[in-house]
Amino acid sequence: MLSSILSLPARLATCAAALTLMASTAFAAPAPTSDGPELVIEDNDFLGPGGSDQLSTIPLLFNPHVRVLGFTVVSGDGWENAESAHLRRLLEIVGRTDVPVADGAVYPLVNTRAAMRVHEQQFGAIPWKGAWGGLGSIDKAPDVQPAIPAMKEGAPHLAPVAQSAAQFLIEQVHAHPHEVTIIAAGPLTNLALAIRQDPTFAATAKQLIFMGGMLDTSMMSITGNADFASDFNMIFDPEAAHITLTAPWKAITGVGSVSNDLMLSRAYLDRITSKKTPLTAYIGRYYDPLPLWDELTTAIATDPTLITSAVDARMDIDTSRGPHYGHAFVVPDALAPHDSPMRPVHIVRTVDSDRFREMFLRQAQTDLPAHTQ
Repeated sequence: MLSSILSLPARLATCAAALTLMASTAFAAPAPTSDGPELVIEDNDFLGPGGSDQLSTIPLLFNPHVRVLGFTVVSGDGWENAESAHLRRLLEIVGRTDVPVADGAVYPLVNTRAAMRVHEQQFGAIPWKGAWGGLGSIDKAPDVQPAIPAMKEGAPHLAPVAQSAAQFLIEQVHAHPHEVTIIAAGPLTNLALAIRQDPTFAATAKQLIFMGGMLDTSMMSITGNADFASDFNMIFDPEAAHITLTAPWKAITGVGSVSNDLMLSRAYLDRITSKKTPLTAYIGRYYDPLPLWDELTTAIATDPTLITSAVDARMDIDTSRGPHYGHAFVVPDALAPHDSPMRPVHIVRTVDSDRFREMFLRQAQTDLPAHTQ
C-alpha cells in the first residue's frame, strides 16, 4: 500500500498538499432527503454508562426523520459484552426497546494486546488503550473478554438479536438497498467482517459516515489534550480500518479532528439537565467531561447541513508495523498511485457548533420517543 512506499516527510507533505489544494474548493452541504425517514445503523464501541459512545444514540433515537434499523456493538473503548449490556439498558431507560442490538467483534482482526505493548515500548505510550487498559497500564488488562461487572444503572432485560453484527449489517443493507447510512463511531472491525463476508455490502449501502481519521495528531497532542489527540478507533484495529476505507462505498464522510473542539462542559450539562426526564437524569448521573465526538458524528449523519466546510481527499490507514501504525494519511487525486484502492473521503473541517448544541440539547430533553418503529 502507499504507506509502505512514501517516507514520513513525503506523507506529511502529501497530507498538507491535499488539505491546501482542496480547502479553496467551494463547499455546499447536501440537503437531507425528504421522501421518508433516513434509515441508519450505528456501529460503535458503546462504553457505558454515559459518555460519548452512549450519548451518540440521542441524535438518532430522538429525531422524527430518522429510523434506526439497529445498533451493532464492537470492542474498543471497552469490552463488547459490557458495552452491549450498557447500551441495551439505556434503550430500556429511554423507552426504545424496539431498536435491535446486535453483538459483534470482541477482538481486532490482527492487532493484540501484546502487539500494542510492544508498540508502546518501541515508539512511546498510547494515551488511551480502551479495553486494553484505558488510560492505565496495558500490563494489567486481560487478554480475553472478562465477565460483565456489576452495572451501576442495573442490568438490562432486553436481549441482543440472534445475528452477529456483521450478519445484521449485511441483512439490513440488502433489505433496503442503497438506503442505509452506516455510522461507525468505534473501531471498524464489524464493518470489515461484513465487507469480507459480502463483497457487495459496501456498494449496497447508501454511504459510510465514520468518526476517526484524525490528521495532525502529533501537534494536537502537544498543543491540546494528548488523550483526545489519539485516533483510537483506527489504532485499535488498523487492518479493519484499511479494509473498510478502501471498500467501494458510494460516499464516505470522515468526522475526525473537528469533533475535539466541542466539549460536554459542566455549563452545557446544566442546560441539558434543567429539564427532568429519565434521559437527562442518566446524562447528569454519568456525566463525563469529554468532547462530543460520537454525538457530532451521528448528528452530521442526520443533518449534513451542520457541515460548514470540508475537503475531499483520498484516505487510508498505515498498517505497517512502525511508529505510525493505525494513523490516517491523505493524498489528493493527482498524487495517488495508479489504480489505488484509496477512496475519496469527505473530511469535515468545521461545523455549525451553535446549531449542533441547540439541536442536541432539544433532542436530549425529549421526554418521549420521537416515533416507534
